[in-house]
Amino acid sequence: MTTKYTIREYPDPVLRNETKLVVNFDEDLRELLVEMHQAMFEYDGVGLAAPQIGLSRKIAIVYYEEKLYTIINPEIVESSGTESGEEGCLSFPGIYGSVKRPEKVTIKCQDGKGNEQVLEAEGFLARAFCHEIDHLNGVLIIDHFSPMKKNMVKRKMLKKGREKA
Repeated sequence: MTTKYTIREYPDPVLRNETKLVVNFDEDLRELLVEMHQAMFEYDGVGLAAPQIGLSRKIAIVYYEEKLYTIINPEIVESSGTESGEEGCLSFPGIYGSVKRPEKVTIKCQDGKGNEQVLEAEGFLARAFCHEIDHLNGVLIIDHFSPMKKNMVKRKMLKKGREKA
């Protein structure tokens, strides 16, 4: 089954938009979560934020160790340690770079039914949560790169966009 959504790629402005809090935990939201899950797998990702499919809402999903995490209206309430690791992003296909993130995070969020949850994560899962929460705040992977690498990636993505047009 294919999803009706396509992944938005840089420099699509929706990736920088401020996202809105989710207040309705209804059937429309549940259908959207199913679509996001399908899109994430179709595009071979481990996480997906709503802005990446063109929706400015505080919704993200992460799939790690055969568990799907739904994080709605998330906020990082605690973090500790730092580690650098290689990251990629569906909105920057083929682009990878080292990003410094907290080693451990605690996030407060809601699940798909609106239930409050507190999730603690470390290592890769903490990195994935931080990456998706960045998307909900208009922060992109390139914002963590050195100025030189950021400019190189921007030029590459803009050129790619012109070639598609």
